[in-house]
Amino acid sequence: MTGWWVHDAFSTGGPFEVVSWIFWVLLSITLHELAHGWAALWEGDTTPRDLGRMTANPYTHMGGLSLIVFAVLGFAWGMMPVRPDRFRHRRWGDAIVASAGPAMNILIAFICLTSVGIWQAVAPTPVLEQVEIEWQTRVQSFLLLGGWLNLILCLLNLIPVPPLDGSRILASCSWKIRELYRHPQAQLFGLFLFLLIFMGGIADGAIRWTMYGAYRYVAEVTKLFS
Repeated sequence: MTGWWVHDAFSTGGPFEVVSWIFWVLLSITLHELAHGWAALWEGDTTPRDLGRMTANPYTHMGGLSLIVFAVLGFAWGMMPVRPDRFRHRRWGDAIVASAGPAMNILIAFICLTSVGIWQAVAPTPVLEQVEIEWQTRVQSFLLLGGWLNLILCLLNLIPVPPLDGSRILASCSWKIRELYRHPQAQLFGLFLFLLIFMGGIADGAIRWTMYGAYRYVAEVTKLFS
């Protein structure tokens, strides 16, 4: 049985890991929601700007309940209000706006993991001072965490379960699916399926797969720039 996530993170990597986790969760969710907002504005919907949601303040996007859950359980969520009826591309516009959030997570992961790979390739070979080695290791671990976390956020949001982004993308491809998602019990079923994914161990497999993928990508980048 695991304990409080802050205690577990502190036991594993000390205060640096706790601060890193907090930083990346808040930043990643904020940029994810802002990406939805930027895409909505591009589609002609000014709702995010009208409601004052185009801000870098995590509280605006996550709200009090999400931050409390994050403090207790270590994960959180965000929201960006939009009006699909204003999108210039209608249902395809909804798919574009919904895809913007996961695309932002992929971009962040790409920047973080590529930076680590290039860093490892061009790092000086002479023996370094112990303090410098520890500093480089911490920064690389920080970037690896950011890359891996954003891969996880991308995969989770692409699950085609309401209200996740994947359901909006899928609904844009078929009016039958769109009508199905509008059913009163769709949200309840989505919550049940989401919990099943975590309790059934599916999420554990995804976490291991993304971790392996992140390290594999870094290794390939390092080899490319060596």
